[in-house]
Amino acid sequence: MPEPRRDELVLAAYKEIAENGFEGLRTREVAGAVGVNVATLHYYFPSKEDLIKAVVGHAMSRFQSTLASEGSAIERLRGHFSGLRRLAREEPQLFATMAELMLRASRDKTLAGIIEKTNEFWHGTLRGLLRAAREDGDLPKTIDPDGMAAVIVATLKGVYLLPGKATGAESVEKALRQLETLLGLRALRSGGPTSAASRPRL
Repeated sequence: MPEPRRDELVLAAYKEIAENGFEGLRTREVAGAVGVNVATLHYYFPSKEDLIKAVVGHAMSRFQSTLASEGSAIERLRGHFSGLRRLAREEPQLFATMAELMLRASRDKTLAGIIEKTNEFWHGTLRGLLRAAREDGDLPKTIDPDGMAAVIVATLKGVYLLPGKATGAESVEKALRQLETLLGLRALRSGGPTSAASRPRL
């Protein structure tokens, strides 16, 4: 059952973390942004850690929204990259929040565990798409699905951690272009379908 007030609190905390980092997250400020008192916030989130976990869930769901469940493997892979571009343009605060989550995870075992599970899901999904696209003949046979999935995840996680103005749509675009070139997806997009033999070899 939807709980609008709970969702409002999560979004308010998400915004606070994006703008001020974890050190600037104050439950009183979050409650005030939604127009409720701290007692109401604690009704939904008994501890600050519970609120942070909810923010993690929201941030991860935004990334997972770019992973379609239908279409061919290559279409879903290209759709994922397209979705990441859209998020970078329309929700830049998402990348700032992810940077904060990853930095905090280095000293928070609970948060690290949550992020690790999400990374495993992301890696596993990409690995499956890459393997299927290779089997369909849409990617070079030389591509190692597991290794390439690791490269994609590591590259995009690295973009989150770029300092200050280096983050954003431009950096995401540069990273995705390089990944697409590595996979041969740019040739597919600009020149239409091509045979596996004519695509770049790794």
